[in-house]
Order: sequence, then C-alpha cells, then structure tokens
Amino acid sequence: MQRPSPDAESPSSSYWRQLGGTVAAIFVVAVLGNYPWELAQAPLYAGMESFRAVWWHCFVASLGDGLLVLGIFATGWVVLRRHTWFVHPGIQGYGVMLMTGLVLGIAIEWIAVHRLGRWMYTGQMPLVPGFAIGVVPVAQMLILPLVIFRLVAIWRGRTA
Repeated sequence: MQRPSPDAESPSSSYWRQLGGTVAAIFVVAVLGNYPWELAQAPLYAGMESFRAVWWHCFVASLGDGLLVLGIFATGWVVLRRHTWFVHPGIQGYGVMLMTGLVLGIAIEWIAVHRLGRWMYTGQMPLVPGFAIGVVPVAQMLILPLVIFRLVAIWRGRTA
C-alpha cells in the first residue's frame, strides 16, 4: 500500500484554501469598489470639508463596507447552502443580495445616525422617508454588492 506524499493536498484543505481565496477576493473587491462611492458621497456628510478628513474617513468606511459585503456573502452561504452561490445567483441569490443589503444598509445607517451619533448629513443628502437616513448609503448596499459579486465571479474564473 502506498502512502500519500506529505505534499499531497487533501480535498478538505483544497476546499478551505479555495474558500479563503474567495473571501479574500470579495473583501478586496468590496473595499476597492466602495472607496470611490464613499469619496463621491462625502460632500453629503457634515465635517467632510477637509481633503485629509475625507480620504481617511472614506478609506475606513470602505473597510467597513467590505465587512458588510462579507456579511451578505455569509448570509447567502447560509440561506442557499453553498459558498459559490453568487457565481450563478439566480432569483434567490439576487433576492438574498438585495434583502440583506437593504436590511444592513438601513440598520447600520439608522444606528450610526440616530443611536451613536457617528455622522450627520448636510442638507444635500436625500433622506429615506420615515427613517430619516440617507438614501445614498442605503442605495450603496443595494447596488455595489451586485457588481462586486459579479466581478469576483469573473476574477475567480467562475470557480469561486
């Protein structure tokens, strides 16, 4: 009987390596995709007059956005029972993206504005009626995850 070489990779370690690569790719693409959005919406927030404040706050916010997109990924994985759900999402996958993005967008924005006082809007920010939170950051969590997951599916060669 021949023993596998010590360098042989088990199917389990291959799975975890592939999953780790997918998670890393989602996070990187999410941060890179959210950073320009954060920069573009910065004038809608109070206290964002200084370029120094803008680039740093937007970078930190894009890191948080990357984590939120990973939350959408994890939700899809749990609900749809496969970690590659976003490669061919179908109606259910798009539903997961949109519903999770909507819930996260509203919850994070409402808590940050009304409970924690982390940021305030200028008069230019359009507000979601009944919630008094910004439309633009909520739209961000509806639009960008769709693009991010598509880009990652293409980048990872549709093998995720």
